[in-house]
Amino acid sequence: MPTRRLFPPAPAVAPRETRNQRWRRKRRTYVLRWFDRAILSLYRLISWLDRRAPIEKRYFRVAIFGSSRIQPEDAAYAQVKELARQLSYMGCDIVTGGGPGLMQAANEGARAGAYHYKTRSFGLTILLPLEEQPNPFLDEVKQHSTFFSRLHQFIRLSHACIVMDGGIGTTLEATMVWQLLQVGMLRNRPLIFVGPMWRGLRQWVERDIVARGLASPGDLDVVHWVDTMEEALEVVTRSLEDFLRRNRVLLPPALDEPGNGPEGPPAVQ
Repeated sequence: MPTRRLFPPAPAVAPRETRNQRWRRKRRTYVLRWFDRAILSLYRLISWLDRRAPIEKRYFRVAIFGSSRIQPEDAAYAQVKELARQLSYMGCDIVTGGGPGLMQAANEGARAGAYHYKTRSFGLTILLPLEEQPNPFLDEVKQHSTFFSRLHQFIRLSHACIVMDGGIGTTLEATMVWQLLQVGMLRNRPLIFVGPMWRGLRQWVERDIVARGLASPGDLDVVHWVDTMEEALEVVTRSLEDFLRRNRVLLPPALDEPGNGPEGPPAVQ
């Protein structure tokens, strides 16, 4: 018995595009391209303004990056709080993401030491569905709707960056600053990784990136890797002294808290 040959069904003929449909398609393409051009033009305008905006030369500000998930009873919370208190006592404004966790610890410590030079505490918050309200230790809140603008303002405001224990957001902030230092778009702004957590990042970069020629060995040295808060303070102190000397800034007379000697207040608990 002869077999019957089976043929696949012929493809359906696409309906011919009408003149009105073609006009709608082209109009949509034109509108999308217009939005792309407008957004790119706004980025160029922001870049132009950023290059011509005067650089802050009166106040030395330190950004502290860290996790929002660390609780007040954690040892890291007390360490960051004391670090920020000492920085504020030295005359540094403190800049954080304005949220809970180590961000709140930094802002709380900054307020504890702010009386000495009347320093300020800034919070650069981000609008997220699950984000908590800004912490209560902020002198000024700057709210952002995108991570791009938030990162940009972190870089604009800060003269030094300290990276504490954190997650993906902290890593994003730190590596963004690292890349700008690597390509020379930032100068004289130390980026300080604190603690053993970030040693693993250095080892990974050295083993899987530098060893394969994907980055230069010197790229590891444009940032500072330290193990203790004291070492981080030493790096910031040198940068502060250089900033004051280079910009000929004179700090106002320091104010001592009643009951404390010239060595400063006791450490916050």
